[in-house]
Amino acid sequence: MTSARPLTFAAAAVCAALTLSSCAGSAGAGGSSGGEAGAGFEYDADQAAVDEALADLDPVTLTYQPAAASPESIMAPAAYAYQDYIEERSGGKITLEMVWGQAIAGYAEVDDALADGRLDLSYSLPIYNPSDYPSFDATASALSGLPISPVRGEAIYNAVAGDLGWQTESLLDEYEAKGVTPLTPMVASGGYYPICNEEGSEPDDWEGRQIRVASTSHLNVTQELGASPVSMEYVEVFEALQRGTVDCTFAQLLPSAESQLFDVAPHLSYSTDEASMASRAVGAELAGSSFETLPLAYQQIIFDAAQSSFAGFVNIVADGNTESVRQVKEADGTIEQIDEETEKIISDANAAELERILDDGLLSDDVPAKIDESTEKWTSVADELGIEDKGDFEDLDEWWEEGVLDFAPMGKRVYEETGLAHRPS
Repeated sequence: MTSARPLTFAAAAVCAALTLSSCAGSAGAGGSSGGEAGAGFEYDADQAAVDEALADLDPVTLTYQPAAASPESIMAPAAYAYQDYIEERSGGKITLEMVWGQAIAGYAEVDDALADGRLDLSYSLPIYNPSDYPSFDATASALSGLPISPVRGEAIYNAVAGDLGWQTESLLDEYEAKGVTPLTPMVASGGYYPICNEEGSEPDDWEGRQIRVASTSHLNVTQELGASPVSMEYVEVFEALQRGTVDCTFAQLLPSAESQLFDVAPHLSYSTDEASMASRAVGAELAGSSFETLPLAYQQIIFDAAQSSFAGFVNIVADGNTESVRQVKEADGTIEQIDEETEKIISDANAAELERILDDGLLSDDVPAKIDESTEKWTSVADELGIEDKGDFEDLDEWWEEGVLDFAPMGKRVYEETGLAHRPS
């Protein structure tokens, strides 16, 4: 972060070393800001009131590392929507300097980069680090059997993930222990689908297959199918499928389209809601140690930008799903619903995984009821706002167009009813 009036080295070092309950206050806890954070503004304030709160503040430039690999990436629009909200709401006083392709820190070191000041804001993948984020892994693993249709289902799921993220105190504690501030504690980047180099989704087809798995929740599913789970970095998957080192991957379609995975594995299967796999919530939007040194009004603007993040992510997931269908067809591949018997195996494995999580005490016993309540609520909101699929999955490339649906109203509702209580004040 750069500023026209930087902190002294000593002040910055002290602030970075303290926990999230000190310095300018804890967004995760929704506490009051201390120190010389300055005046803030009400969430629903008009722009004139915001401008007044910012009038005497110096401009700042913050380093933001989004999920996208490049400015031309299919994921880039979500980053630009986030940037636009912050820069426009601040009247240009906050500038986001975008760093593409994890150029400053790979996902394994994002937390460290946020804590030591190399990054101010970043998209992260806590799902890749279950030892540091056991509550994230457990919560993501519990979110199976939820709506998975390529547009409406993704909007509902993202709302439920964000809702559960803010309700899970142990997860917020894990972020605090790592010295980062959650801006959106759980972000879903799409459903998981079997992508294979040979077609077939009946039980016999899975026997003996080597399947690259993306999270702990996929291990039991793979074994129950009679296949062998393989763990590897996502960047290695293309070559592994090409060489036949693995036969399939359980993957999200947005990054699969981005990496042209269907060139070597053009056979895509999809499930019903009841058999949808878990750990679709893989990411989070986080702030680093510099966040608490910012004036309160700047913290509030950045925190409020979560509503634009929601709309941005749902849009790019729908776009990624569509691009995947298009690429499969261009590769002369197949798109088919998973065999009914296979779906039962997956559903049973999902139920067993949830039971294990609860038996191990990783989440409270009321989590299944919270998931059901949240799913019912956000399904109703999606219906109310007219968010629906206009056709079948196989024909997604024929009926979905970017901008056809406006996810901003749902993003606003999700933020106001889940994250707003944690807004810096």
